Amino acid sequence: MNRRQPPPAVAPRLLRFHKPYGVLSQFTPEGRWTALKDWIDVPGVYVAGRLDADSEGLLLLTNDGRLQARIADPRHKMAKTYWVQVEGIPTDVALQQLRDGVVLNDGKTLPAQARLLDPQPDMWPRNPPIRVRQSIPDCWIELIIREGKNRQVRRMTAAVGHPTLRLVRMAIGPYTLDGLHPGEWADCLQPSA
Repeated sequence: MNRRQPPPAVAPRLLRFHKPYGVLSQFTPEGRWTALKDWIDVPGVYVAGRLDADSEGLLLLTNDGRLQARIADPRHKMAKTYWVQVEGIPTDVALQQLRDGVVLNDGKTLPAQARLLDPQPDMWPRNPPIRVRQSIPDCWIELIIREGKNRQVRRMTAAVGHPTLRLVRMAIGPYTLDGLHPGEWADCLQPSA
């Protein structure tokens, strides 16, 4: 009797990728945006949570469906930390609005953590650079949210009068951008925190 052997188990993988501006969170390019296939040549991994093409920072990829769901599914409310360069200098009132939750056209956001970054970070250059207005100052804030509405961070900062100029995701739960330059990726089976 010929018995079929089960296929060998695939070792779980989790990749941290520092997604540059202009790269889609998918392997197929569209329009003017490039895709992950231009940066990551690892078969069998899939994005766990998206990041808009005009945003930068941490993107996680895995070959483990359960881990992908735990990271990406809003029901798990995994914290996502963003550094956001905004127009103007938010007042304590504006920051408190972000902390309390902001009413958007698709409902009120969950309460967030929000603070001015002090000192202001010295970030890597972005290509293309953000638009700068001589008459309007800008600054960086940290925003930590536990949900993922479409373009939520940008809509939240605009709702409190401080449009987003640049958006960088620094962490997803215990996984961080630490040690990665734009376009670099690394395997991490354990949290990098």
